[in-house]
Amino acid sequence: MTKTIKGIAASLPLANVDTDVIMPKRFLITITREGLGDGTFADLRFNSAGEQRPEFILNKSPWTRASILVVGDNFGCGSSREHAVWGMRQLGINACIGTGFAGIFYDNARKNGLALPVVSPSMRDLLLQFASDANGNEVSIDLERRRITAADISAPFEMDVATQAALIRGRDDTLDSLEHASAIRDYEAGLKSEMRVSVIK
Repeated sequence: MTKTIKGIAASLPLANVDTDVIMPKRFLITITREGLGDGTFADLRFNSAGEQRPEFILNKSPWTRASILVVGDNFGCGSSREHAVWGMRQLGINACIGTGFAGIFYDNARKNGLALPVVSPSMRDLLLQFASDANGNEVSIDLERRRITAADISAPFEMDVATQAALIRGRDDTLDSLEHASAIRDYEAGLKSEMRVSVIK
């Protein structure tokens, strides 16, 4: 069980960062989750020659070790590609703190263990400034108490109860469904043949 997420925070204040920015479509050719960390924020991290952009925050020390992002408004908007969340997790990002997130992105994050605490605009701006310090400031996210702590900053955050519970328990929809596997099999066994889904080979 994970009750607290703690790590170096990086400031990414861009507004309306969509899922195509997080995971460009050219990286969606894989049917597995492997290697998606390389594609995460690819056009921000690398130039056309594949060289790192030294000005991008996650390419700078100490933020190369960042596991928490403080983000701009409407982060995760755009298409419903779950690859964006998969890639962020592979890159080592465990949480994004912002004023709000696109609905589908929020659901995908919950299913994959990416915490998205929602704070007020004034608190987000304060955390952006805190995360910009070159000392590599750490932020602590207490999931159980729904509170963010960063040095002398302490503030509550919003998160729905179901998402909070899933993150603390380390569960997702698939694992929750498997807990009822026996009941599902019994139900399917009782279906009439014309109601069953068959696979055509």
